Amino acid sequence: MSERRMLCTFRIGRQWFGVDVASVQEVLKAQPLAQVRWAGPALRGLINLRGQIVTAIDLSSALGMPGGTDESAAAPAQVVVRAEGAGSPSLSLCVDEIGDVAEVDGSSFERTPATYVSAKPELIRGVYKLTDRLLLALDLSRVMHAVTSQGVTE
Repeated sequence: MSERRMLCTFRIGRQWFGVDVASVQEVLKAQPLAQVRWAGPALRGLINLRGQIVTAIDLSSALGMPGGTDESAAAPAQVVVRAEGAGSPSLSLCVDEIGDVAEVDGSSFERTPATYVSAKPELIRGVYKLTDRLLLALDLSRVMHAVTSQGVTE
């Protein structure tokens, strides 16, 4: 029997991504961002989430995708995630649109194709083949590591 997973889905540009719902703290509409001076292009700013300061990153920039969002505007949507571990910080992923929670089957998973063009292909675990689209599985721990080690903000 194949392993079934629940993924929170979101869109950046024309591409759909997913992260495990267990990692999602909450989903937000546009939030005011406090700008961080001298931050790299992937760091959009900070949000105040009920007293908790959360770093907001432009996921399209972090993934090396063309476009990105206007730095002066709030992101249309944000997915606040937390990596595994009790002391892990929260991180807000600025995305274009929030999708549904998708139940995926392990048999529909494939490793990221060599033809996938991205400046940061190591941040993608693989691809789920859904009936109406492909869903890129984001490797949240690698995204968190890249952000906290300043890898995507340089």
